[in-house]
Amino acid sequence: MDNIYLLMLIAITTLAVFDIIVGVSNDAINFLNSAIGSKAISMRTIMIVASLGIFIGAVFSSGMMEVARKGIFVPAEFQFGEIMLIFMAVMITDILLLDFFNTLGLPTSTTVSIVFNLLGAAVVMSLIKISNSESETFSDLATYINTEKAIEIISGILLSVVIAFSIGALAQWLSRLIFTFNYENKLKSFGIIFGGIALTAITYFIFLKGLKGTPYYSDLKGLVEGNELYIILGSFVFWTLFSFIFEKLTKKTVLLVVIAVGTFGLALAFSGNDLVNFIGVPMAAYHSYEAWVAGGMDVTMTMEGLDKKVPAEPLLLFIAGAVMVLTLWFSKKAKTVAETEISLSRQSETHEKFEPNQLSRSIVKGTTQLSGYFGAILPDSIHQKISKSFNKPEVIMTKDQSIDAPAFDMIRASVNLMVAGVLIAIATSMKLPLSTTYVTFMVAMGTSLADRAWGRESAVYRVAGVLNVIGGWFGTALGAFVAAGTVVFLINWNPSVMIPILLLLTAILLYRNYKTHKKSSNKIIEEDSLKAAGSRSVQGVILESADNISNVVKRGNKIYSNAVSGLAKQDLALLKKNKKQIAKLSKEVDSLRDNIFYFIKNLDETSLRASSFYINILGYLEDMTQSLEYISKVSHKHINNNHKKLKFSQIKELKEVDDALEALLNDTKAAFDSKSFEQIGSIIHRKKEVLDLVTDKIVKQVARTRTEESSPKNTTLYFGFLLETKDLLNATMNLLQEYYDSFDSSIEPATITVVDEIIEDNGLSNKE
Repeated sequence: MDNIYLLMLIAITTLAVFDIIVGVSNDAINFLNSAIGSKAISMRTIMIVASLGIFIGAVFSSGMMEVARKGIFVPAEFQFGEIMLIFMAVMITDILLLDFFNTLGLPTSTTVSIVFNLLGAAVVMSLIKISNSESETFSDLATYINTEKAIEIISGILLSVVIAFSIGALAQWLSRLIFTFNYENKLKSFGIIFGGIALTAITYFIFLKGLKGTPYYSDLKGLVEGNELYIILGSFVFWTLFSFIFEKLTKKTVLLVVIAVGTFGLALAFSGNDLVNFIGVPMAAYHSYEAWVAGGMDVTMTMEGLDKKVPAEPLLLFIAGAVMVLTLWFSKKAKTVAETEISLSRQSETHEKFEPNQLSRSIVKGTTQLSGYFGAILPDSIHQKISKSFNKPEVIMTKDQSIDAPAFDMIRASVNLMVAGVLIAIATSMKLPLSTTYVTFMVAMGTSLADRAWGRESAVYRVAGVLNVIGGWFGTALGAFVAAGTVVFLINWNPSVMIPILLLLTAILLYRNYKTHKKSSNKIIEEDSLKAAGSRSVQGVILESADNISNVVKRGNKIYSNAVSGLAKQDLALLKKNKKQIAKLSKEVDSLRDNIFYFIKNLDETSLRASSFYINILGYLEDMTQSLEYISKVSHKHINNNHKKLKFSQIKELKEVDDALEALLNDTKAAFDSKSFEQIGSIIHRKKEVLDLVTDKIVKQVARTRTEESSPKNTTLYFGFLLETKDLLNATMNLLQEYYDSFDSSIEPATITVVDEIIEDNGLSNKE
């Protein structure tokens, strides 16, 4: 039985490596988002700078390790065996929880996860001890838990959300008020000063305040304490002079340096603050095991030794830093998490990841009204002057094109890095395990709000996204507490049986999540997906949209045939799949309609006919998808509700209609695939033939209903199916007629420029 603790220590150490991987995948990407979003420096440079920051921060992080040993529970109240069970439960639940959020692509907090894992496991273990005692009651729980420190940590984490958002918003509002969105001219006058202030703040708070939490601070204490003002003034003079020389020599803005140094500093602060979340528990387990061996291997010995301050082993810190750096370079899940924050803070319109909800709508309405009240208080002259600073350059891009453009400019990226780095460094110096995820995310959201990135067009989506992420944070806390408590209860019940089972389950879940994420991240644009038109002329739109029409016809044909087949075979699984297919097609058509604004904006005055043509064909495509959606929906509903199956004669008639429609749609697809638009005329002439066939089936059903039909549900389904088929056919023929009337092979189609040319036309570089 004694050897089980050695095996547990090995398992905890192994889990620590995976915990670093899943933890860094979620957390580390947060300090890269500002540099990535601004596209100010290359991705390779960003990764090199961040890697240096992480590695150095890991080596300097030992001062935070006490949180895992005595920050949440009182070690003297627990025996060695109980402590090891707590640590095992914490590592298992922590790694699974973080990997779950990574797979979803949501940024969560490793700090909150580890704190509430420790709290949940310690509380349940304490309750087990109390239940086995004849003298203790539930009120004695406070003797086991370090309530004062736990409350301080939890309240600090929650308070950081409000502080980070508020300070980020205020700093960005002041910065934008000074520099505006057309900041190039202002940077010539104030850029050197801004660079001096930003770099001074970053270096002082991160490199000096951050050192307070490390064992190396004692060597510098005499130089730093009492000389803070001189250090700040000296740093400001140095960095201002550096900014001046840099701009003169390179002819580039010093904001590039601010972003690079800010990324390094934030990586340093992150690593120094968050490494405890990954290896604090394994190191505490190792120290416990050492004390147990030295104490004669008595399982019942209490763990007062964890109260003592024990410096972390440099070799372990070195290894942990190396694992963090490798994870940063190779983790695909980290990139998924990055997309969430960047999309929520993007300055331009983009494909919104989250759907609005009632709470987000209420918040947007309330803040809009509140903003109107405050606006009415300010004099018009001041209001106009402020608004002028927030006027954005007119750059028209589609949502797809906006993905390739910078998400925000270098002013916002600099503020993000400066404010987040300062707040994290202050917390680190106070030995508070502040959530770097919360701070960096909320600073980014605050600067986005101040920068008016959440406009009337996107606010409900962005606010819903923020609420989803914050809700996930609370879910992390509750889930960690409950899961860790449950796991420690199971392990305590039978350690030799439950530990192998839980470790095997952990391995299976990690592998499954890895395969799921790999499958989703490797998805490319499907062959049949729809693409927005970008031509400036009718002929250009005709040629460019031909593939879209072919894809809609092909997919619509399959959806219609599957509906008929599903009814004939009463195949609920096929009809359910069919509903998903038409929902996907409808969503793609809606996405094309969302781009109408950008399409019209990019038209020449001489080619406005193209906009009318494009709007018409999108309208017909929507009519087609609505008919298919109705047919798919009623077919699934009929079979799902277990109504009477259609009669053989009805199924036979539907199959006849399906065959006629399939032949028509196949010829239509062939015409658009080959771009032989002259063939459309012969297809249009067949409209009456198919319509007459559908009408004939309706007449036959009327006769059946009067004489032999006994099922109202069947009658309703059959009539609805055929009437919607007529609508589908009419919409398709209207679409073909529009193409047939508008196509002219003698005219050369014109196309629009790509996003880089659009930006260039507005006098901006890609980095601007």
